[in-house]
Amino acid sequence: MTCMHCQGMMTKGDAPFHADRNGYHLLIDAVPAWVCGQCGEPFFEEREVRGIQRLLTGLDKQALRLASAA
Repeated sequence: MTCMHCQGMMTKGDAPFHADRNGYHLLIDAVPAWVCGQCGEPFFEEREVRGIQRLLTGLDKQALRLASAA
């Protein structure tokens, strides 16, 4: 697999994921991903993306509940 950004070779590994949204910051230290050996760009497969999306949806709901309770 080649990197979409620099055309370097991708290898399986782990990469961090972070998001700032709706009043909170999420950081996951190690998500399985393809990582470019040249530029370090990660590529997350569909399974990991779906898991991150489910996590963010749940956190969005919790953040909304906390904000409306204040």
